[in-house]
Order: sequence, then C-alpha cells, then structure tokens
Amino acid sequence: MPKSNAIVLFDRIQQAILIVRGERIILDADLAALYGVTTKRLNEQVRRNRDRFPEDFAFRLSWEEVRASRSQFATLNDLGSQGPRPQTATLKRGRNVKYRPYAFTEHGAIMAANVLNSERAVRVSVLVVRTFVRLRGMLAANKELAGRLDELERKVAGHDGDIRALVEAIRQLMAPPPEPARKRIGFRT
Repeated sequence: MPKSNAIVLFDRIQQAILIVRGERIILDADLAALYGVTTKRLNEQVRRNRDRFPEDFAFRLSWEEVRASRSQFATLNDLGSQGPRPQTATLKRGRNVKYRPYAFTEHGAIMAANVLNSERAVRVSVLVVRTFVRLRGMLAANKELAGRLDELERKVAGHDGDIRALVEAIRQLMAPPPEPARKRIGFRT
C-alpha cells in the first residue's frame, strides 16, 4: 500500500474511532467499508463465529446508545421522537440504520479481519491496530501533560504565600523610614 494511501487511511480510521461505554470502538459499517466488504457480510461472519467475539471484542449498541451518540454517527438521522426500539425493529430504509450496529474494540477489529480472511482486510487490520496504538499513545501523552500541569499548579500555589511575603518585605524596604521621635523642647514635669 503506498504511503500516501496509508496516511489517508490512518486519518479515516482515526475519525471512525468513537468512545462508547468507556471503550474506543469502531462501528460495523465503518469497519466493513475499511475492509472492503458490505456491513451485511461482516455482521454475518460475526454471527457465524460468535465464539470468536466475546463482549470485550464486539458488542451491539443499545437503541439508547445509538440515540445518545447519533451526532457522532454520519449514517443516522433524528431518532429522538421515535421511542425505544426492540432488537429486531427496523427504521426507514435508506436514511437510518436498520439494526443496532455492532461496536468493535481493537481486538474485535483484528478478529473481524481474521474471519473475513481477505487480503485487504489483513492489510487494513494492521493499520487499524496502529491507529488504536497511536491514539493510546496520544492519550498517555495527554495524561502525562495533565499530571505535569497539576504538579506545576501545586508548586505555584505553595509559592503564592512566599511571593506575597517577599513583595511585602520589598514594600517595607521601599517605604521611607519612620521619623525618629523628637524630644520636646521645653520644661518637663
């Protein structure tokens, strides 16, 4: 795969990765498009090989998750007023998803490439894994940066009192010395 195509694919994969239930996932339609198969074919293989896809590899989104996350999904229109859907419910054809989508974690995306067993799926799965790893690295770097900022804030907060005391001492040094008490001239009793 040419390097320019890999970069474009990296960006495409990165945009397809969402966070649901605290997991970074990629939806079945996005994964199928990356692997060059139809969503129906991908989901068919997942159902046929259910023992290869435990809950931490792939899971189906609930209708509430679909509704709550619809702004992230390019394939969905407004579902808000249509109420909850049973598992086998269908929506209008062509404009909305027909079934609840599968969500694949990093490991599920690799397993999907294995069950599809196509050359393109194997090549793209390597890029999918690299994208997940890259995102994990970016998250770790952000956590490290956040930790350093917290540490700096604690240090500065501790120095606030010291700085105030230093400024007060400088002001006292800058103030003119008080005039010495004068002796009163004249007779004292």
